[in-house]
Amino acid sequence: MDTQPLYRIKAELFKALAHPMRIQVLEVLAAADEFTAPVTRLAEVTGAEPSQLSQHLAVLKRAGVVTSARSGNAVDYRLAEPLVAELLVVARAFLLSRLSGAHADAGDQLAAARRLPAVPGASAVTLLGHVTGHRIDTTGDGTSDVEKAAR
Repeated sequence: MDTQPLYRIKAELFKALAHPMRIQVLEVLAAADEFTAPVTRLAEVTGAEPSQLSQHLAVLKRAGVVTSARSGNAVDYRLAEPLVAELLVVARAFLLSRLSGAHADAGDQLAAARRLPAVPGASAVTLLGHVTGHRIDTTGDGTSDVEKAAR
Protein backbone atom coordinates (compact mmCIF):
# COMPACT_ATOMS: atom_id res chain seq x y z
CA MET A 1 0.00 0.00 0.00
CA ASP A 2 1.40 3.37 -1.02
CA THR A 3 1.21 5.74 1.97
CA GLN A 4 2.80 8.73 0.24
CA PRO A 5 -0.55 10.25 -0.84
CA LEU A 6 -1.76 10.14 2.77
CA TYR A 7 1.39 11.95 3.92
CA ARG A 8 0.85 14.58 1.23
CA ILE A 9 -2.79 15.05 2.26
CA LYS A 10 -1.78 15.45 5.90
CA ALA A 11 0.93 17.92 4.91
CA GLU A 12 -1.62 19.96 2.95
CA LEU A 13 -3.94 20.01 5.97
CA PHE A 14 -1.20 21.25 8.28
CA LYS A 15 -0.10 23.76 5.65
CA ALA A 16 -3.65 25.16 5.62
CA LEU A 17 -3.55 25.46 9.43
CA ALA A 18 -0.14 27.13 9.41
CA HIS A 19 -1.16 30.72 10.15
CA PRO A 20 -2.05 32.27 13.53
CA MET A 21 -5.18 33.95 12.15
CA ARG A 22 -6.48 30.66 10.74
CA ILE A 23 -5.95 28.98 14.10
CA GLN A 24 -7.75 31.89 15.79
CA VAL A 25 -10.69 31.53 13.38
CA LEU A 26 -10.87 27.80 14.10
CA GLU A 27 -10.74 28.42 17.87
CA VAL A 28 -13.64 30.89 17.56
CA LEU A 29 -15.67 28.40 15.52
CA ALA A 30 -14.83 25.56 17.92
CA ALA A 31 -16.14 27.61 20.85
CA ALA A 32 -19.29 28.77 19.02
CA ASP A 33 -22.73 27.17 19.22
CA GLU A 34 -22.92 24.34 16.70
CA PHE A 35 -19.34 25.22 15.65
CA THR A 36 -20.82 28.06 13.53
CA ALA A 37 -20.27 31.82 13.47
CA PRO A 38 -21.11 34.64 11.06
CA VAL A 39 -18.21 36.13 9.15
CA THR A 40 -18.88 39.44 10.93
CA ARG A 41 -18.12 37.76 14.28
CA LEU A 42 -14.92 36.26 12.90
CA ALA A 43 -13.84 39.69 11.65
CA GLU A 44 -14.68 41.27 15.00
CA VAL A 45 -12.69 38.72 17.02
CA THR A 46 -9.66 38.58 14.72
CA GLY A 47 -9.55 42.30 13.94
CA ALA A 48 -8.74 41.38 10.35
CA GLU A 49 -9.60 43.43 7.32
CA PRO A 50 -12.42 41.77 5.34
CA SER A 51 -10.17 40.97 2.36
CA GLN A 52 -7.50 39.45 4.60
CA LEU A 53 -10.04 37.35 6.51
CA SER A 54 -11.64 36.25 3.25
CA GLN A 55 -8.30 34.94 1.98
CA HIS A 56 -7.71 32.94 5.16
CA LEU A 57 -11.24 31.53 5.12
CA ALA A 58 -10.75 30.50 1.48
CA VAL A 59 -7.62 28.54 2.43
CA LEU A 60 -9.49 26.77 5.23
CA LYS A 61 -12.45 26.08 2.95
CA ARG A 62 -10.26 24.64 0.15
CA ALA A 63 -8.64 22.36 2.73
CA GLY A 64 -12.08 21.12 3.78
CA VAL A 65 -11.67 22.38 7.34
CA VAL A 66 -14.61 24.82 7.22
CA THR A 67 -17.78 25.17 5.21
CA SER A 68 -19.89 28.23 4.53
CA ALA A 69 -23.57 28.94 4.02
CA ARG A 70 -25.27 32.13 2.95
CA SER A 71 -28.22 33.36 4.99
CA GLY A 72 -29.64 36.43 3.29
CA ASN A 73 -26.78 38.93 3.10
CA ALA A 74 -24.79 37.18 5.83
CA VAL A 75 -22.32 34.32 5.46
CA ASP A 76 -21.90 31.81 8.26
CA TYR A 77 -18.81 29.63 8.61
CA ARG A 78 -18.78 26.27 10.32
CA LEU A 79 -16.20 23.65 11.21
CA ALA A 80 -16.55 20.92 8.61
CA GLU A 81 -16.21 18.21 11.28
CA PRO A 82 -16.31 18.24 15.10
CA LEU A 83 -12.97 16.43 14.89
CA VAL A 84 -11.41 19.77 13.91
CA ALA A 85 -12.32 21.08 17.38
CA GLU A 86 -10.79 17.98 18.92
CA LEU A 87 -7.63 18.48 16.86
CA LEU A 88 -7.35 21.92 18.46
CA VAL A 89 -7.74 20.36 21.92
CA VAL A 90 -4.98 17.84 21.21
CA ALA A 91 -2.71 20.58 19.82
CA ARG A 92 -3.31 22.68 22.93
CA ALA A 93 -2.57 19.72 25.23
CA PHE A 94 0.63 19.02 23.32
CA LEU A 95 1.74 22.66 23.47
CA LEU A 96 0.91 23.02 27.16
CA SER A 97 2.91 19.89 27.86
CA ARG A 98 5.87 21.21 25.86
CA LEU A 99 5.69 24.66 27.44
CA SER A 100 5.38 23.19 30.94
CA GLY A 101 8.60 21.27 30.43
CA ALA A 102 10.41 24.18 28.77
CA HIS A 103 12.68 26.70 30.42
CA ALA A 104 11.43 29.60 32.55
CA ASP A 105 11.02 32.14 29.74
CA ALA A 106 8.15 30.04 28.35
CA GLY A 107 6.06 31.11 31.36
CA ASP A 108 4.30 33.94 29.51
CA GLN A 109 3.42 31.65 26.61
CA LEU A 110 2.17 28.97 28.98
CA ALA A 111 0.01 31.48 30.86
CA ALA A 112 -1.42 32.79 27.57
CA ALA A 113 -2.17 29.26 26.35
CA ARG A 114 -3.97 28.44 29.59
CA ARG A 115 -6.18 31.53 29.19
CA LEU A 116 -7.52 30.31 25.84
CA PRO A 117 -11.22 29.42 26.03
CA ALA A 118 -12.09 25.77 26.35
CA VAL A 119 -13.57 24.05 23.34
CA PRO A 120 -17.01 22.86 24.47
CA GLY A 121 -17.91 19.31 23.64
CA ALA A 122 -14.42 18.50 22.41
CA SER A 123 -12.36 15.90 24.16
CA ALA A 124 -8.82 14.90 23.34
CA VAL A 125 -9.62 11.51 24.83
CA THR A 126 -12.44 11.06 22.33
CA LEU A 127 -10.09 11.85 19.46
CA LEU A 128 -7.29 9.61 20.73
CA GLY A 129 -9.75 6.79 21.29
CA HIS A 130 -11.16 7.30 17.80
CA VAL A 131 -7.72 7.29 16.20
CA THR A 132 -6.31 4.34 18.16
CA GLY A 133 -9.50 2.34 18.50
CA HIS A 134 -8.76 1.91 22.20
CA ARG A 135 -10.28 3.38 25.32
CA ILE A 136 -7.80 5.77 26.88
CA ASP A 137 -7.16 5.08 30.55
CA THR A 138 -8.20 7.89 32.83
CA THR A 139 -6.90 9.07 36.15
CA GLY A 140 -8.78 8.52 39.41
CA ASP A 141 -10.99 11.57 38.98
CA GLY A 142 -12.36 10.44 35.61
CA THR A 143 -10.24 12.69 33.41
CA SER A 144 -7.29 11.69 31.32
CA ASP A 145 -3.76 13.00 31.58
CA VAL A 146 -4.31 14.59 28.16
CA GLU A 147 -7.37 16.47 29.40
CA LYS A 148 -5.50 17.62 32.51
CA ALA A 149 -2.67 18.93 30.32
CA ALA A 150 -5.20 20.87 28.25
CA ARG A 151 -6.40 22.78 31.31
